[in-house]
Formats: sequence, C-alpha cells, structure tokens
Amino acid sequence: MVDEPQVFEVFRRDREGAPMAHAGSITAGSPDLALLYAREVYGRRGESSMIWVAPRDAFQVVDDPDILRPGIDRSYRLVEGYRMRDKLQAVRQRLERTQRNEA
Repeated sequence: MVDEPQVFEVFRRDREGAPMAHAGSITAGSPDLALLYAREVYGRRGESSMIWVAPRDAFQVVDDPDILRPGIDRSYRLVEGYRMRDKLQAVRQRLERTQRNEA
C-alpha cells in the first residue's frame, strides 16, 4: 500500500554559519522518501551544508493583520533609530579636523 503523497517544505544552508533559507517544496509519500528527494534535489552537488525537511501541515500560518501590524506605534523599537554609520562618519570628520588643526 502506497501512502498518500504529502507536500514537504525544504530549507537549506549554503555554508556553515549561514542562515537556513527556504529552498522549495517537494511531494513524497513518506518522511523518509521526502528526505531522500530533498537530499537528491538540494544536496546532490554539494551545494548544501545542512537540509531541513518538514511536512507543510506542521507549519502554523500567521496572517492576522492585528498581530502582524498592530495599531500601536512602536517605531521607537526599530533598529533604524540607531544609525551607527552616521555617528561614525561624524566622529571621522571630527578626527580629521582635529588632525588638520594639530598639523
């Protein structure tokens, strides 16, 4: 008896230390077959240092706009407020001016 085909999501890592990224989807009759297919498609040529395979049904989808985009303004929590590049540029300019004045 053949299991009903199921969709599996595949994630892969290019090299050690790189983040896992969604590589694609495969259809297989069992988790063992899904691993074999994923290894053959995404690891055959050595392009992956790690592969994750999970049934699509195992993922929970969050698409509620109230959760993803709440009405409360929380922009103060964004990293964009900390522009180190601008601060470093100002310090470099100040240092250059100081060095020119000393010369």
